[in-house]
Amino acid sequence: MEYRILGKTGLNISRLGFGGIPIQKIDAEGTKVLVHKMLENGVNYVDTARGHTVSEEYLGYALEGVREKFILATKSMSRTKEGMEADIAISQKNLRTDYIDLYQVHNPSQKDLEQVMAPGGALEALMDAKAAGKIGHIGITLHSVDLFKQAVELPWVETVMFPYNIVETQAEELIAKCAEKNIGFICMKPLAGGAIEDGTLALRFIANNPNVTVVIPGMAEEKEIAENVAAVAGITPLTAAEQEKIQKIRDELGTNFCRRCNYCAPCSVGINISFSILLEGYYSRYDLKEWAAARYAAADKKASDCIECGLCEERCPYNLPIRQMLKKVVKVFEG
Repeated sequence: MEYRILGKTGLNISRLGFGGIPIQKIDAEGTKVLVHKMLENGVNYVDTARGHTVSEEYLGYALEGVREKFILATKSMSRTKEGMEADIAISQKNLRTDYIDLYQVHNPSQKDLEQVMAPGGALEALMDAKAAGKIGHIGITLHSVDLFKQAVELPWVETVMFPYNIVETQAEELIAKCAEKNIGFICMKPLAGGAIEDGTLALRFIANNPNVTVVIPGMAEEKEIAENVAAVAGITPLTAAEQEKIQKIRDELGTNFCRRCNYCAPCSVGINISFSILLEGYYSRYDLKEWAAARYAAADKKASDCIECGLCEERCPYNLPIRQMLKKVVKVFEG
C-alpha cells in the first residue's frame, strides 16, 4: 500500500481509503469484518458522515480495539455553531472515540457556506472543537466547481472532497491547485455513483493522477477491499487499450447521468428516484434487461407515479433534468 501525506493535516494515509456509505446495507458485525480486512491490507483511512444513518455507529463498534490504527473522518450538514457542536458530540459517541482526525463541512451551497463562516456559524464550533482536542483537522465536501474555487482560497480548509472519475474531470485544474496549496484532495464518487462498472479501471484512472491524495470507494464486501487494493497497488501508466475503454465509457455516459448521491430524496410520492434511473441504465447500457425489469416491476412506486413537482431537481447538485429522466424510465419499462 502506498501512503500519502494528507495536505496541511500532516496525516500519513493510505492511497486507498474506505467510504462508509454502503455499510448501511449490512450490519455492525459485517462492518467489523471489513475493518479488520482493511487493517490486513494496509487501508488506514475511513470516511463516514452524520447523514449516513447507521454508518458512524457500525464503524464505532467495528473500530473498538483498533481505533488508533486508523485515520477517522466524518462530516456534518449542520450550518450553525449550536448544530455543529451537537453533531460533533454525536459523532464522538457513535464512533466511540474522544478524538476525530478530520471533521468536514458536508456539501454546503453558496448560502450555506456563508452561514457556516458567519458569526454563530458552524465554523466557530469546528474551531473550538479543534482547540479543545476533540477534532484534529477541518475539511469540506463539495459538488460545485464554483464552490471548489472558493474553498481552495479559504485558510481554514485543510482538505477538499469532490467527485472525480473517468467521466467527471471538470475539477482537474482545481485538484492540481490543491496540491500546489498543500490541501489534501479526497476523491469521492470514483465509480460515478455506480455508473461505471469496471471498478479496477476506474481506480487505476484516479490513482494515475498524482494530485489525488486518497480515493474512497464505498465498500461493503471483503472481495471489494481486495479488488480495490490490487487496483491502486503498483500503479503503472494506463495502456492504449485502457485509454480506449475509458473513452468508450465517456461516450456512453456523457455528463447527464445520476451519481446516486440521493440528495434528490425524499420524493413527494415515494419514488426511489436514483434506483429507478439506475435500473434504466442497467437495462439500456449493460444489457441486463430481465434483471432490471424484474426489479422495477417489484417497486412499490413507479416512475409513472411522478407528479412533476420538481422538488427533486431543486435539490440535485448536478442540475439533472430528473423529470425527463423519469419519463425515459417509464418509456423503457412501462411502454
